[in-house]
Amino acid sequence: MNLWLILAFTALAQCRYQQKGANSCPDMCSCSFPPSGAEVECSHGSLTHFPDGLPPNTTQLSIQTTNLSSITANHLSAVPLLTNLQLYHNNLTSLPSDLLSAVPHLDTLDLTGNRLGHLPPSVFSHVSIRGLVLKNNLIEKADALWFSDNSSLTWLDLSGNRLTSIPGALLQKLPNLVNLDLSHNNLQELQPDALKNLLHLESLNLAGNKLIYLKPMTFAHNLKLSQIFLQENQLQDIPPTILQGLQHLKLVLLNQNLLQHLPTGLLDGSRPSFRAILTQNPWVCDEKIEYLWRWLNVHPQNVIFLEGVTCAGPEALKHRQVVSLTSTELGL
Repeated sequence: MNLWLILAFTALAQCRYQQKGANSCPDMCSCSFPPSGAEVECSHGSLTHFPDGLPPNTTQLSIQTTNLSSITANHLSAVPLLTNLQLYHNNLTSLPSDLLSAVPHLDTLDLTGNRLGHLPPSVFSHVSIRGLVLKNNLIEKADALWFSDNSSLTWLDLSGNRLTSIPGALLQKLPNLVNLDLSHNNLQELQPDALKNLLHLESLNLAGNKLIYLKPMTFAHNLKLSQIFLQENQLQDIPPTILQGLQHLKLVLLNQNLLQHLPTGLLDGSRPSFRAILTQNPWVCDEKIEYLWRWLNVHPQNVIFLEGVTCAGPEALKHRQVVSLTSTELGL
């Protein structure tokens, strides 16, 4: 047989072998192969180990609702082009500190709904990750050592854990953060200047914690804030200047707290697009409610569920809508 013909057959066989490898798909997974790279989803409940035979050009990998209990850097070395890794609702209890060292292009990591309690230092410092979701785990302490200095992270979700505090040293390492979700933890207070370095922060979720009070300068450096979620806490008072300077603010949720009055000036200067939810607070409708009463009457369009802002007392006004009261009834 002609030597050139043999070489041609050999090259064709190699090409077909490589193509088959690139388009292979592990058992208990489904794969698609767009030009941007393979996308793999593994969601079989009986999956207990990291899948073998992943396409080497995989850019998106989702392993969800399985019994996967461990994952290592060696596993991820099979997919060096990975940009999006979703590992939610599995059985992971720990992560190795070098886990992400084999995926330098990783942009988003979602670990929602595992059983992670303690995470090792430097675990997220090997990549320029921008989105990190640790929602609904068992984390009791957030550690500044997780991240390298000047992290590229823009979105951090630690909601649904067991945090009692959030260290300022951690947030200082995240100057590019735009979205921070700390909802449904056990936070009782924010450290002074905890948010000071978050100059690009636009959305802050502190709902469902045990916050009793916020310091007047809590948001003083977060001038890009557009959404603040403070519902389902134990706030009894709000500093009158806490929202001062937040020219981009569009939404504040204060429902389900222990507020009896709002301080004069709190909502002054609100933009026409601003919205607030104030329901399910024990509003005391006496002369101290005057500021809230006047603001509701002037800005009813800025209040979501306006009819739900009702008096808890005194007894004669109980269940009345605050906006419906008269100056005589308030003793003004």
